[in-house]
Amino acid sequence: MVSWDDGGLALTFGERTMCFPAVWLRDNCPCPACRDPGSGQKLKDITEIPNGLAVAAAEDTGASVVVTYTPDRHRSTFSRSWLADHALDTDGDGGGDTAGRTEDDKELWLPADLDDLPQGSWPRYLAEPADRARVLDSVLRWGFVLLRNVPAEAGMVLEVAASFGFVRETNYGRLFDVRVEPRPGNLAFTSRRILPHTDNPYRDPVPTVQLLHCLRAADDGGRTSLTDGFAAACQLRATDRETFQIIAGTPVPFGYTDDSTELRASQPLIQLSPRGQVRGIRFNNRSARPLRLPYAEVTAFYAAYRRWAELLARPERQLNLRLGPGDCLIFDNTRILHGRTAFGGTAGRHLQGCYADLDGLASTLAVLRRKLETS
Repeated sequence: MVSWDDGGLALTFGERTMCFPAVWLRDNCPCPACRDPGSGQKLKDITEIPNGLAVAAAEDTGASVVVTYTPDRHRSTFSRSWLADHALDTDGDGGGDTAGRTEDDKELWLPADLDDLPQGSWPRYLAEPADRARVLDSVLRWGFVLLRNVPAEAGMVLEVAASFGFVRETNYGRLFDVRVEPRPGNLAFTSRRILPHTDNPYRDPVPTVQLLHCLRAADDGGRTSLTDGFAAACQLRATDRETFQIIAGTPVPFGYTDDSTELRASQPLIQLSPRGQVRGIRFNNRSARPLRLPYAEVTAFYAAYRRWAELLARPERQLNLRLGPGDCLIFDNTRILHGRTAFGGTAGRHLQGCYADLDGLASTLAVLRRKLETS
């Protein structure tokens, strides 16, 4: 059943009634005069839509709805299924404004919740599109995946990244070696314990995907930890709203400097979507710079900062993994904090890493799913 008035269209689909404003319908008209058939891009600018547009008539043909507008008598044909898939948000939760990046689109976890580790095998990942889709979906859903049986050869981490997107080159190069160096420019290149953190908070935007490929394990220590920052942030909001608001509302300066690089960015430690949902974690005490706010605000921030750091560091939040040669972690650097235990000696443990981005991974997954649906 379809009805209309000057403002727009109402369509009953089963027990559900969906309403669409006239201007929204016209802006999304799929006809060849309004949308390029090849690229799918819009041919009409919003300023070219008549001011005061209204629905003059609508016809329900069963599979489609044909809308006629006034004053220009333009006609649009929409499939009922397309309208159902693009129904407007009526419950105030934000719907499609976050591109799958917020807490609502994730499986939040504690290590005790993980009956099975999100993981896959590199040979199977390459050979079976359905398995590749499952592995990539794990990164978006759980925040990480452990890809096993990647040849423990230098540079293979770049091949893993290239299988779903593009390497994000930084001042550390296309890839970087995580091992003990005689004159380290970063504490990651020592044998020290590293607490849970996200990488590169001094960049804007930060690399959103990180890969770490184990070439050689430490003889003693060097276990990798992962923490779901979204799950921790949601707990903080539920149990200590005041602390959550301070952490999410205070931009923190971060910086990195060496002989050839000087990087600075200032963002809250918990980043929110326009509708207040958790969509990013930026946490790295090693790279934080002095906060410059009024005395009382700095005092309040440090009290909140300590509570947030203590929550993130709780042992029950840390998934501890001993990476062996051939193991490659792929994780969301805007959600998952990673760390490691100290290890002995100056030789032994050797990881290679690189950065990529979630949009490339999500694009590869979407195309894979399209092909799987039609095969």
